[in-house]
Amino acid sequence: MSDLNKFQDIICYRFNNINYLRLALTHSSYANERGMAKNFYNERIEFLGDAVLEFISSDFLYRNYPDMQEGNMTKLRANLVCEEALAFAALTINLGEYLYLGKGEENTNGRNRKSLLCDAFEAVIGAIYLDGGIKSATEFVEKFVLNDVEKKMDMFDSKTVLQEIVQARYGVTVTYKVIDESGPEHDKSFTVAVFLKDKIMASGTGHSKKEAAKEAAYKTIQMLK
Repeated sequence: MSDLNKFQDIICYRFNNINYLRLALTHSSYANERGMAKNFYNERIEFLGDAVLEFISSDFLYRNYPDMQEGNMTKLRANLVCEEALAFAALTINLGEYLYLGKGEENTNGRNRKSLLCDAFEAVIGAIYLDGGIKSATEFVEKFVLNDVEKKMDMFDSKTVLQEIVQARYGVTVTYKVIDESGPEHDKSFTVAVFLKDKIMASGTGHSKKEAAKEAAYKTIQMLK
């Protein structure tokens, strides 16, 4: 309970029914290892949270960007609620530390796996919605997901943004190259560099080439700005 109290302090929300939070933080591996009751893990509540998140983010963009066309709103929403963005939001609230995981997930770095963090984050949204309604869920999403939209748009769509900047300024195409990879097969780390013509602009590191390339592109955007 003390851990759950600490987590509630971090997310700035106190549950009336703490079982909603326990459910959101329980991974199927934990429930299966302990023979817990059917569905007492976070997949169903994550399904709900995903729908709540889509509604809240759509409403936010509609109200705050009155001149934005539907296609651009769709693209921006996709960037704000993609797996990478939600995993980033999960890290800001130390979500991985509070998850109930089975031994297998624990031993394979599950607490830091982006897909797992993304699902758990959506489950927390679902839990807050069930416990406190749409108003409480909206406050949580706006605080941890929809904050600093312009900066996040650059971060999570960085390759597209960088190419647009470079094309307009220099009339050339950005290229990416893997310059290093390390670690075991199940937990590899890649370093990708951005090249402008033959010059390395910046490099990024991640557990996938795509993730590393996005980080490198974001760093390059900051340099060019």
